[in-house]
Amino acid sequence: MSFLAWLESTTLSQWIVGSLWAFPVILTFHAIGMGVAAGLSAMLDLRILGVGRGIPFPELRRFVPVLWAGFWVNAVSGVLLLIGYPTKALTNPVFYLKLSLIAGGMVLLLRLTRRLFADGGGELVAPPTSPAIRRLAIVSLVCWAGAIVAGRLLAYTYSHLTATDY
Repeated sequence: MSFLAWLESTTLSQWIVGSLWAFPVILTFHAIGMGVAAGLSAMLDLRILGVGRGIPFPELRRFVPVLWAGFWVNAVSGVLLLIGYPTKALTNPVFYLKLSLIAGGMVLLLRLTRRLFADGGGELVAPPTSPAIRRLAIVSLVCWAGAIVAGRLLAYTYSHLTATDY
């Protein structure tokens, strides 16, 4: 608890919580990053599962760097949100579920892109209709949907907002 109390007393944490604009702006960036990362990952997963058959797979390769940019916006804004309310997140098991699902989604993205695309190019390495790739796409969709739901539940499932509430 002393670490959480110390973190809550830092200037950055106090600014995030006390400023009129800091928390809402950071939360907005977090939502945008999530929308980009989860949305583009879902687009790739759904294309693998047969949605949008007219979209060639090599064209989807161009969106992978954008997806990673969304992930990093989400990661940085998430760390700032964590610094604002560390006790609220770090004492909540749902927070760890969310992080695990995000990690799973990103690992699956790496596996999918490595199995689908040649290094650096747009050529397909593996057929996107193989059962193994389809399973990865389904699990990826479940991870991202679960991470979004878990993230939303964080607002309602915490036991302690601050270290002084402990």
